[in-house]
Amino acid sequence: VQLVESGGGSVQAGGSLRLSCAASGYTYSTYCMAWFRQAPGKEREGIASIDYDGSTVYDDSVKGRFTITRDKAKNTQYLEMNSMAPEDPAVYYCAAARLACYVLGSVPLKKYLYNYWGQGTQVTVS
Repeated sequence: VQLVESGGGSVQAGGSLRLSCAASGYTYSTYCMAWFRQAPGKEREGIASIDYDGSTVYDDSVKGRFTITRDKAKNTQYLEMNSMAPEDPAVYYCAAARLACYVLGSVPLKKYLYNYWGQGTQVTVS
């Protein structure tokens, strides 16, 4: 199983950035997918998840600004980040679980729920 993120970089405050995560090596369509981020000196935190049926959950810190989507045909998930703020810089990771999101709980944004991780992509806000 391999997850590969792309799309990180530097963006001005208030700007937008889109991250991608290409998955391979497993049956992607039925798994819960998520995005996490980790800022220096902080714990890795879950910010958005998406289930096989497209249902989503967001952390309050990104609700209304970030949008998670997935393209089953391309085995890829995305994170559209708008209105980037000073608290958003971090290494962003995509993650996949071997179960659907609804099985993992009402708020499936805990690290221990996920089995597979990408290598991370850096996002900075200037």
